[in-house]
Amino acid sequence: MTTLLTLTSSRRPDGVTELTAIGEIDMSNTDALATAIESTTGPLVIDLTGVEYLDSAGLSVLFRHADRIELVATPLLAPVLEVSGLAELTTVHGLT
Repeated sequence: MTTLLTLTSSRRPDGVTELTAIGEIDMSNTDALATAIESTTGPLVIDLTGVEYLDSAGLSVLFRHADRIELVATPLLAPVLEVSGLAELTTVHGLT
């Protein structure tokens, strides 16, 4: 069974693409996340403020693109992003 995840892409006023994720990111839907990320070019901001759960499969997708993404997250995801080391590889906004 696929876990519910909604992905919406938009263009910010500065021209950077923003991908907003709402729901849970786990191994059942990481293909959709990877496709959404890979369908963009250039810098990408991924808004995870609507994500309630992020597992290692989701982290692996984000790690593959760490050189061109910035994340926006809530303190709920802070432990996962910090312990995994992803917060050291990319800019993460909203953890404090």
